[in-house]
Amino acid sequence: MLEELSIRNYALIDNLSIAFENGLNILTGETGAGKSIIVGSLSFLLGSKADADVIRTGSEEAGVSALISVAEDNADVYNWLASRDITAEDGTIVVRRNIKRSGRSSIYVQNISLTRGDLEELMGKLFDLHGQHDHESLLRRDTHRRCLDRFGGIEEEVAAFNGLFTALAEKKKALDLSLDSERNREDRIELLSHAVDEITRAVPRMGESRELEAEAQRLASFEKLSRETENAAALFFDGEMSVLSLARKARSSLEAAASMDESLAGASKRMEDLYYEAEDLAEELRNYRDGLSYDPGRLEEVEERLGLLFRLKKKYGGRAGGGLAGQDEGAEARSDEEGILAYKALAEQEIEALSQSEENREKLKAEIASLEKNIAAKAAEISLKRNDAALRLGEQIGAILKRLGMPKARFTVNAASKGRGPGGNLICGPWGADDVEFLISANPGEPLKELARIASGGELSRVMLAVKTALARSDTIETLVFDEIDTGIGGEVALAVGEYLEKIGAIKQIFCITHLASIAVRADNHIRVEKKDAAGRTQTAVRPLSGKGRREEIARMLAGDSAGTAALAHADDLLSKYGKGK
Repeated sequence: MLEELSIRNYALIDNLSIAFENGLNILTGETGAGKSIIVGSLSFLLGSKADADVIRTGSEEAGVSALISVAEDNADVYNWLASRDITAEDGTIVVRRNIKRSGRSSIYVQNISLTRGDLEELMGKLFDLHGQHDHESLLRRDTHRRCLDRFGGIEEEVAAFNGLFTALAEKKKALDLSLDSERNREDRIELLSHAVDEITRAVPRMGESRELEAEAQRLASFEKLSRETENAAALFFDGEMSVLSLARKARSSLEAAASMDESLAGASKRMEDLYYEAEDLAEELRNYRDGLSYDPGRLEEVEERLGLLFRLKKKYGGRAGGGLAGQDEGAEARSDEEGILAYKALAEQEIEALSQSEENREKLKAEIASLEKNIAAKAAEISLKRNDAALRLGEQIGAILKRLGMPKARFTVNAASKGRGPGGNLICGPWGADDVEFLISANPGEPLKELARIASGGELSRVMLAVKTALARSDTIETLVFDEIDTGIGGEVALAVGEYLEKIGAIKQIFCITHLASIAVRADNHIRVEKKDAAGRTQTAVRPLSGKGRREEIARMLAGDSAGTAALAHADDLLSKYGKGK
């Protein structure tokens, strides 16, 4: 439900905020007062295309925002919001859209930035704007099937059918892949077996490449390594002036000094620790030096092993060389041996799967046959219920259209079968075996055609009113906007239009612009749109009406004279018959 609409620097509107109520909200006012601008701003917020021309002269940016409450049972909207990590606080959301002189537009829902496509999708679940073709959900054929299923009370049954249809599609895809595998199965098994055998014979060990690279570095640098080690040994423990010899003397001297002055005890202890650490390091360095040896044969072995591991990595260690469906996206980040061994494990799994493919195919074929039989039976049941619901819905809408001044109109809900396949089975889609479409012939002698091909905005709005009346309790759209519903009507038809708007208003929120008093008197919330001059500029303003102000506005709509005795008497008569006491 639209609770509040705020418009800033849009066309003639400087800064405007309009509060709406549940039920029937009526906007009236003189021609040119700005009613269409308000509808245009709402259309802009619903996601329609817009350019910088809508920005008020002298401003750099226009903006429209709305506070919208979402019904607790509107799962479509809550699921959509949740999929984008948007939370409706206390069941309400704030939607904002701005446009700058540059033409750039920004859109936010609960301060989360969205695209115009996202905005259209969300607002299409909450609003229907009738009288323009931009936001009329019922002009889209994809909504006809959902409307019919809701009317017929078979939504859950159709959703379950869709689950079966999806499962069938997945199993058929798996069978196709299996058949493709069979055609190349032997070649694939031979290729994978060769890879497994090659890796098995190589016996790669985790971390082996790094160890071998370090060893190769040592062997290749033996001469320099030996020289530097000898230099370090000579300085550290060979000779009277070596590090170890000097440390020994320093230790002895500090021990003697500490025996005479206790304040040196700490320094003596640290020197003792340093000496023992030096002894340990000397022993380690001595062992390393004595163990150094040069083996050209070993260097050759290491380089050959590294070459083998490199070839295995190139063939099997990364995504580019592997080509296995199960390899994950992190394969390139693995160590050389980890990638090779992972390839081997996946290859062994695929070999096992390919070896069992015949058995799997027969199982899949049996499951597919069972699903096809079940789906055909379910589709036939759904078709029977759809056709019954289609007949009832068409009759209801047709009867309403007659009261709305379209007595010759024929409205049909067409639930046509998709036909049968070569084997005589029903052809089914994801939602059943039917193509559902709303069709209308507005005048005698004209063929039935799509709703979108209705030329008259007034006719289209009345058709939508009839459809929405019939679907009011099953349709999840919460707010309906009617802009041109009174075009070309009057008298009894206008009274009927008002009656049906009031009926829908008991279930939905209605936002309606009208020039007819017989419709306006039924308002739960009556708002007058008017022009005002402020600081030498024209701007659009709104004023909620009740009591005397509403009486005078009804009189103006009846006779163009808000103070005339006859007009006021007529207004009083209409308000007493159809008014809500406001």
